[in-house]
Amino acid sequence: MDTPTRPFPGKTIATDERPIAATTPPVNSHVIQRIEIWPVDIPITDPFVVATGARVTAQNLFMRVTLQGGTHGIGEAAPFPEVGGEDRPSCLAAAQELASNLIGQSAADYEALADRLSEQAPLFPAARCGLETALLDAYCRTQGIPLGQLWGQGDVRERETDITIPICDLEKTLALSRGWYAQGFRLFKMKVGTVVEEDIRRLQAVHEALPGISFIGDGNQGFSREDCIRFAGGVKQFGGRLVLLEQPVVRDDLEGLQAIRHLTGIPVAADESVRSLDDARRVVEMQAADYINIKIMKTGLIEARRIAAFTRSAGLRLMVGGMLETRIAMGCSFSLVLGLGDFDVLDLDTPLLLSTDPVIGGYHYQGPRLHPWQEAGLNMQVAVPADCLTIQ
Repeated sequence: MDTPTRPFPGKTIATDERPIAATTPPVNSHVIQRIEIWPVDIPITDPFVVATGARVTAQNLFMRVTLQGGTHGIGEAAPFPEVGGEDRPSCLAAAQELASNLIGQSAADYEALADRLSEQAPLFPAARCGLETALLDAYCRTQGIPLGQLWGQGDVRERETDITIPICDLEKTLALSRGWYAQGFRLFKMKVGTVVEEDIRRLQAVHEALPGISFIGDGNQGFSREDCIRFAGGVKQFGGRLVLLEQPVVRDDLEGLQAIRHLTGIPVAADESVRSLDDARRVVEMQAADYINIKIMKTGLIEARRIAAFTRSAGLRLMVGGMLETRIAMGCSFSLVLGLGDFDVLDLDTPLLLSTDPVIGGYHYQGPRLHPWQEAGLNMQVAVPADCLTIQ
């Protein structure tokens, strides 16, 4: 899809090709009437360093969909170029173009609309995800149901998330880990994949300092298969409990993932390797992973639900994670957990890594525990700036 340059703050894009009725039509509470988009910059408390890049600020987009009956729904796009290829300018341009095509459509047709968005902008899953989330939030509010109920009658209870420790020096690694441990976290997702010996030393120091913990080693495609095998062996040697290796090698190296599974005996999660349902099928065919990590920003929301259903039917386990997201997008991912059930590993911690929380309502954290909500949609509110981009 082309990404034409669009005006930004304070500009209104009118889609006035539709004929104007002679009389006021009856209100259809599901028809999309207006979409607002604006940028949000939220500093990260500590630099978010992974094997493929670094961030000091979450540079996201918030979106609000207003239906003809006056109901609002909110969504979020959190592009992460190193994972999905989108940066914020390209994500914004795509979101504007897609939003103009949603005006006048019914939010009740969310499956068909998601498919249409995917056809129009296959390379912009974060833009699509933000719009899908907002229209589904609005739709569920008209129905009076929490977003999780849209996916099914899953297990609606508290869940526990891991916590992410970025790549940093040994002293900082220990300081961050001790702080999170004091809050109750016991599953530490360690970003690794740069220098194997340093990765091993960092995990060993945390293991020796904090009793009763487990590790996920997230390589973010940074390892060769030989380095990953050496990393896993080093962690085993000092007695660390490494429960999962997440995307240790480049996304197209499914043979590498398969080899690591068999040679280390440690479960492997496919993350960047799965950006579509077809990708998930290839992972299953190659027996390349034990888990598939569901991330709505890398696939879009409806596609994420389809991948989750396929993963379960194929006998693989489910993990759920995110990019650098606020509680809007993370709450949407949590809704999949609550509605579908059967998620074994939750990596829903990024709002805890941000310096501020711009969202009111919805789920909330108590240490590593995520507490669900019972109200309609996502039950969240955000302040909408006066100079946001408006499409109607």
